[in-house]
Amino acid sequence: MARRPVHSYEPTSKLATLAGRCGLFSLAVAALSVLILRSGLLEIGPALATFGGALALAILAILFAFASFVTIWRQGLSGLGSALLGLMLGLLLLACPGYLGYRATKLPAISDITTDPGNPPRFDVLAHLRPRGSNDYPGAAVAQAQRAAYPDIAPLQVNAPAKVAYDIALALVAKRKWHVVDARPPAVGRREAVIEAVARTPIMGFRDDVVIRVSAVGDGARVDMRSASRYGMHDFGANAARIRSLLDEIDEAVSSAPEPRPEPEKKPQPPKRQPAKDRSNILNR
Repeated sequence: MARRPVHSYEPTSKLATLAGRCGLFSLAVAALSVLILRSGLLEIGPALATFGGALALAILAILFAFASFVTIWRQGLSGLGSALLGLMLGLLLLACPGYLGYRATKLPAISDITTDPGNPPRFDVLAHLRPRGSNDYPGAAVAQAQRAAYPDIAPLQVNAPAKVAYDIALALVAKRKWHVVDARPPAVGRREAVIEAVARTPIMGFRDDVVIRVSAVGDGARVDMRSASRYGMHDFGANAARIRSLLDEIDEAVSSAPEPRPEPEKKPQPPKRQPAKDRSNILNR
């Protein structure tokens, strides 16, 4: 009787299995934390704690992956695919915090940026949404750190009426899908036009508060802006980048906008001649 061939079976590395599972679970937990932050279901503290748990799982996935590489090599076990999956997912999840940590070493720990530190635009409606004690501009020390880190953040002067600059700024804010909470256009007796809006960060959806001030200066206008993180002491350069980008777009839009044509002067109309009275009736009286 012919004997059946015996198929060799290589046991799977338990460490590789743990690496793959930790990587997948860390990705799911990170997605859950982003969903919590964007939907506002919980406060920012529990959401950040959830994301911290995802990072811890990502680190475990990387450690299990490297340990499984050793056992797979020495004992000839299977599971290389699971180990590589855990390694790649762990590195992918840690890439963003790692990049932010690198930027934190290059930029000052400030989270409130403005084009006018001497007279920063004020939060009025947004003041009720921000944490207590965070509405006032931090002061001279922050202004000095801002000038050193972002010397290009300055007021924008445009050769256009304040109403034109205000309308362009409001349209660009709407295009960026920022949530406008207050918009006060230029008016008689009002020196400044103001736009207050809430911007969201791309991935985590953190809320940053923005106020834009448009002031009439001669025949043109001056645009000032302030962008401040609602939470945290370090913005990793996000607020300065937001101000720089929006002011550049306003400047470009104002430069390409057609100049308003002056209305033609109306010539005074000659007075209408009164019809002559019929003198025949007078003579026949």
